[in-house]
Amino acid sequence: MTEKARQKTAIVIGAGVGGVSTAARLAKAGFKVTVLEKNEFTGGRCSLIHRDGYRFDQGPSLLLLPRLFHQTFEELGTSIEEEGVELRKCEPNYNIWFGDGERFRLSTDLATMKAEVEKWEGKDGYSRYLAFLQESHRHYELSVDEVLLKNFTSLFSMLRWSFLQHLLALHPFESIWTRASKYFWTERLRRVFTFGSMYMGMSPFDAPGTYSLLQYTELAEGIWYPVGGFHRVVEALVEVGKRLGVTYRLSTAVSKIVLSSDGSTATGVELESGESLEADVVINNSDLVYAYTTLLPSSPYAESLSQRPASCSSISFYWGLTQKVPQLEAHNIFLADDYKESFDSIFKKHLIPSQPSFYVNVPSRVDASAAPEGRDTIVILVPVGHLLPSSSNTDQNINGSSNASVSNYEDLQKAAPTQQPGLKPSEHQDWPAMIALARKTILSTIKSRTGADIGPLITTEVTNDPNSWKARFNLDRGAILGLSHSFFNVLCFRPSTKARRPGTLDGAVGGGTFGTITQVLEDAVGGHERRHVQRLYMVGASAHPGTGVPICLAGGRLVAEQVLEDYDVEIPWRGSDVRTVKQHLDRIDKPVWLDSWQQWLLVVVGIALLPWLYVLWSAKAHV
Repeated sequence: MTEKARQKTAIVIGAGVGGVSTAARLAKAGFKVTVLEKNEFTGGRCSLIHRDGYRFDQGPSLLLLPRLFHQTFEELGTSIEEEGVELRKCEPNYNIWFGDGERFRLSTDLATMKAEVEKWEGKDGYSRYLAFLQESHRHYELSVDEVLLKNFTSLFSMLRWSFLQHLLALHPFESIWTRASKYFWTERLRRVFTFGSMYMGMSPFDAPGTYSLLQYTELAEGIWYPVGGFHRVVEALVEVGKRLGVTYRLSTAVSKIVLSSDGSTATGVELESGESLEADVVINNSDLVYAYTTLLPSSPYAESLSQRPASCSSISFYWGLTQKVPQLEAHNIFLADDYKESFDSIFKKHLIPSQPSFYVNVPSRVDASAAPEGRDTIVILVPVGHLLPSSSNTDQNINGSSNASVSNYEDLQKAAPTQQPGLKPSEHQDWPAMIALARKTILSTIKSRTGADIGPLITTEVTNDPNSWKARFNLDRGAILGLSHSFFNVLCFRPSTKARRPGTLDGAVGGGTFGTITQVLEDAVGGHERRHVQRLYMVGASAHPGTGVPICLAGGRLVAEQVLEDYDVEIPWRGSDVRTVKQHLDRIDKPVWLDSWQQWLLVVVGIALLPWLYVLWSAKAHV
């Protein structure tokens, strides 16, 4: 059989969203694909916890950017509906609770938003809200078309005119807080329209203004929840992949990625059991930093990745209640009174704020199957700093519990003095103390702001913290959203979808921003063969285009297309989104005159120039 006729093989390490979507796409293109997953379940952080009749989403609980979900299934020849996944819209999007007893309802309904915004910012506040939507809409559309669905393989990728002409319109050099402050003039609404940066694992005071696209998709497209839990989406992708021939091997951990003798090409993997598997292509969907530092030979590049800014981690509580709590909607945000200080504690000092902002999800409010009849399931996410390099907690077990304990709240307050909002990490970070502080603060905050005393109602409890996130999912530093999304950690500066070979200048100027820039510049002048490990690709939160379930779906598309292009295989879904206008009523007829201020300016300038043009014409005629 000729090389061209032989069926190509691919191994995918990890069954997270990026891995299962890439596997299905490659199988659709004719590859024989095997997915290896170290856990006994698929989905990675998009998995479920079942306890005592309660069902908890371990990670994501909001389906955002629905366009990318629908596109993935459509390009695989099916649809979310055909796969039996029911999406329910959550309305309102959130209840946002403030410490002064007030709350704000975020909604896709314009009438609701008009009343809510005008309540705090007056009649002209709503006009400014619509202007904010217009800007965030541009951020959304440009980001999807020019960033999420385009690969940035080198510095030259950023020089594409289609991207470069829109760079300033994306406001990457201003923070979300700065952009929101131009449209919202009260502290309250600035907080309302910036807390979403937590979904990127960043402070709104540091996250690029581009990421207001998250607020846009929530306000324009809504928040959705898959009946049966978020894992239903992953489960559907797994089933589509299986129909296309993908083989899944769960509870199968990979110990290393096997390279050729010169380190230039991936040839397969070696399992922890000692078994070796060969393949034409290896796609890594395990945590990217973990892959470079553990599955591949050690190198200065791998070390530099572990020094890059990382996203936050979380303490997550999963509570089963003995009764319903009607005061809480499906999605609730409790914002800290010391808003900026709380983010500085997390992202600059790696502390847990003594009064943190946190997210409360009640999936049983929108999907009754999440809890026994007459009861509620609650998931609480408290953003905290990631593990420090020296952190280790040998007493911490896989479920986030600990043999250590904290005697009382006064002891915690001594560890978190009022002049420093948070528990200062010790050499090993006292996570049991931080978890205890978070639990007490959450219960007291919910009670004081909503009137609901849920502490006595908790009958089932599970906890995740940075240590358990790291242990269960091999997350570097326990950072739940991978590497940070600061400017020098995105686009061509973010680790490429094709695995990188160590460079000669790696480590020469350290592992910070200058180190990243040096790596990118060296790669730009190096040859393609020298810069990359052939046949080894990276997909997931820390690779381009970035973190979040829909973003990882976009990454799966990019990686699959890159593999197929490298092997000169036809991409089955190319052109599948082309729509043909069939009726006269649907033809595009853009007006020439838009009555814009730019057009009026041109008219005024033209009229002003007419006498001068006449003088020049007359002078020329008499020469």
